[in-house]
Amino acid sequence: MNDKQHISIKAYLKPTCGWSRGVRAVFEKHHLPYEDINIIGDMDAYGEMVRKSGQRLSPCVEIDGVMLADVSGEEVEHYLISKGMVAPVASNDETPLDRGCHDGEPVEMGTWKGTRGV
Repeated sequence: MNDKQHISIKAYLKPTCGWSRGVRAVFEKHHLPYEDINIIGDMDAYGEMVRKSGQRLSPCVEIDGVMLADVSGEEVEHYLISKGMVAPVASNDETPLDRGCHDGEPVEMGTWKGTRGV
């Protein structure tokens, strides 16, 4: 099992979105430090996510240089477990790991030309 403190995680997330909440819940559940990058509040960060992932949907999570594009918390947790980075653990947190954005939350940012398709 890897030392959790040495796993590098950059998470391109929205402040409020079911998918983003699920990804955060996984990191909290496993006590993993991560960089929470707000793609709604920072268009440069959004542009970086698009360049690295090759697409416009979020969340995108970069773990030790591997980009997981348009993923749910479930998919992130499965990746971490399958790579031996974390072990399966139970959690009292009832945050759904596989729920999308609800009405009113943007699914994608729109065309990358400095506009926000929200």
